[in-house]
Amino acid sequence: MAHPTYDRQHPGYYALLITLIFMAVGPIALMFINSFKLDVDIISGTSGLLFMPTIQNYETALCDILPYELDHLDFCALKFGGAFINSLIIALVSTVLTLVIGCMAAYALVRFRFMGRDTASLTTLMVRMVPPAVLLVPVFGLWNNEFCLDNDAFLGGLIRETFGGRGDVCLAGTHSGIILIYVAMNLPFVIWILQSFIVQVPYSLEEAARVDGATPFQVFFRVVLPLIKPGLAAAAIFTFRIAWNEYLLASALSDRDTKTVPILIVNNMSEFNVEWGVIMATGMLLAIPPIIFTLFASRQIITGMTAGAVKG
Repeated sequence: MAHPTYDRQHPGYYALLITLIFMAVGPIALMFINSFKLDVDIISGTSGLLFMPTIQNYETALCDILPYELDHLDFCALKFGGAFINSLIIALVSTVLTLVIGCMAAYALVRFRFMGRDTASLTTLMVRMVPPAVLLVPVFGLWNNEFCLDNDAFLGGLIRETFGGRGDVCLAGTHSGIILIYVAMNLPFVIWILQSFIVQVPYSLEEAARVDGATPFQVFFRVVLPLIKPGLAAAAIFTFRIAWNEYLLASALSDRDTKTVPILIVNNMSEFNVEWGVIMATGMLLAIPPIIFTLFASRQIITGMTAGAVKG
């Protein structure tokens, strides 16, 4: 069998490709190398690649979950373990809720005929174009004032007497408040991207399932969802990464017990001292869960794309 021949590319193509790879990988490599340096080596800039590696920065970042005490640290001020758990809870729960609501809404917009369907589909995409910074002030006001259980009410007083607190129960400063705004922020894009996958599902498959006695929910969960698995994986990657790395809204809606890792990294910088090594180490730890989640979801994309392949 003759091997396929390829046209020789222009050298400028390879130069541009190498430049783009360097721009993408360079900052990650620099952060990884600096995470094993002391601050004096990072600031001096004279050590380069010739330095004595140390895990002191990672020990400082993980001081609240390490089983041993650190000699170089008198007090563990960086609570990375708690912030990591908060980020994990918020990112996973918001991703699951966004996918559940988004796939049902996308299916309704594609399969059902009702007045204003095209307007609703276009409006959901337009809502995603609103910058998160525009939502900061109104959401902060609503979460702190409107959506609260007053301490004079029966339920608010019962919660105060049982769990303590300031007397009223608001969405601000809670995991639920942050998750809710992340779901609302990512839902329009998830609906929009899943519509393109649901349209490609043959309607004859759904009709055949109904003829066999399947209920509407069985048609949706057993016929449609397995076929749009690549779309669900792509939407999950997008939603998880946004929820994991988002800083602006989380900084306004979280408190000491619900702050996420991006907030922890920024709070580690002060006017008089910036611990660059610890920031680099925390940044590397912050990048691990999205990479693992993306690799896992990418396998679902490949599996869904090759599910109908036939060996010749």
